[in-house]
Amino acid sequence: MFEHANATTMVAVKDLGRAREFYEGVLGLTPLGPKDPEVQVYQTGDSRLAVYVSRYAGTNRATTLTWEVESVEDVVRDLKTRGVEFEHYDMPETKRQGDVHVSGSMKNAWFKDPDGNILGIMSGVDVGRRSRSEPAAGTRSNR
Repeated sequence: MFEHANATTMVAVKDLGRAREFYEGVLGLTPLGPKDPEVQVYQTGDSRLAVYVSRYAGTNRATTLTWEVESVEDVVRDLKTRGVEFEHYDMPETKRQGDVHVSGSMKNAWFKDPDGNILGIMSGVDVGRRSRSEPAAGTRSNR
């Protein structure tokens, strides 16, 4: 049913103006569409991210979204110059190298937005990316 549908990550925030400053100014995302007082949508890679006003903002204690990047270390370095502070977690079979958590070939780093939503970056994991024109595994193309 959803195998070919795009998904949008929804991130709850308390103050959309402050969130815009962070997602646009710090993370460098470009807003899509007109400014709305309750929601802002961003394009990020082949996905969309919607930041919306909610009284429940920041209550999730798990990772809200993760970006796949070429080099976690480079992104960490860049974000630190923009004032981002990174989270550190103790996890089995994972070593920390500065702000980067390393487990085999996988590297992760986590930080929070102004509302406390946990955002992540990762590299070294093949998550089975395919182009939008390719059918999902186990399906037939109608071409």
